Parts: sequence; structure tokens; C-alpha cells
Amino acid sequence: MTERAHRGRRTGAPGSRPRYPRTARVNQVLQEVVAEELERLGDDDPRLALVTVTGVEVDPDLRHATVWLSSLTEEGAAALADGRVALQAAIARQVRLKRTPQLRFAADPAVAAGSRIEEILRAIMEEHERP
Repeated sequence: MTERAHRGRRTGAPGSRPRYPRTARVNQVLQEVVAEELERLGDDDPRLALVTVTGVEVDPDLRHATVWLSSLTEEGAAALADGRVALQAAIARQVRLKRTPQLRFAADPAVAAGSRIEEILRAIMEEHERP
């Protein structure tokens, strides 16, 4: 089989559904479930009211998953620690996996970097507008 033919088989025929790695699909599903459950938990716990899930990254063995959040205060981290078991139970109910990954929560560094870039751009604009 030629390399081109092999590549065509791996990526699928035109019009067919693209193939994604399993972890990418699991990341997407977990992000949806966790975001939905955090919204419900935020109704009862004001510490979670402004928490936004920006992504989920599951380990290749699916035993652990890092949930990336837009921001993570100390109060929010405490609320997430209290609600971690409920979140994992929701995942177990809604997603068919051999194991439910143990969740870790972290502030998304991309959000912090974006905020820093905005600050720099704002400072440049202010400096440029001064006479």
C-alpha cells in the first residue's frame, strides 16, 4: 500500500467523519458535564457562581483529569474540593467510562496570559494617546 493510500485510510474518505483521539473526545464530554454540574452547584453555593470551565485535560490512562477554570480563588477552590465527589458522581452517571477520572482543578494559564496581554495593550494605548 502506498503512503498516500495509507494516509487516506487513516484520515477517512472525503465526507466521512474525522477521527479524533479518544482522550480528545473524553476531554470534550467531561468539559460539558463538569460545566453543567458546576452551574447547578453554583445555584446553591455562591463561591462557585462565577467559575467557568475553560477546558479539561484527561491523562492518557483516564485515571486523572485536570479541569481548567477561568479563575480560581481560595473560596472557589474550597467549594470545588467540597463538590468534587458530586462532580465525579455526575460524570459516572452521565459518561460511560471504565473508571471515573479523579478531578483536579487549576486556573487556566491561558486566561491569565490573555489578561496580561490586555493590560499591556491598554498601557500602550494610554501612552500613545497622551500628548
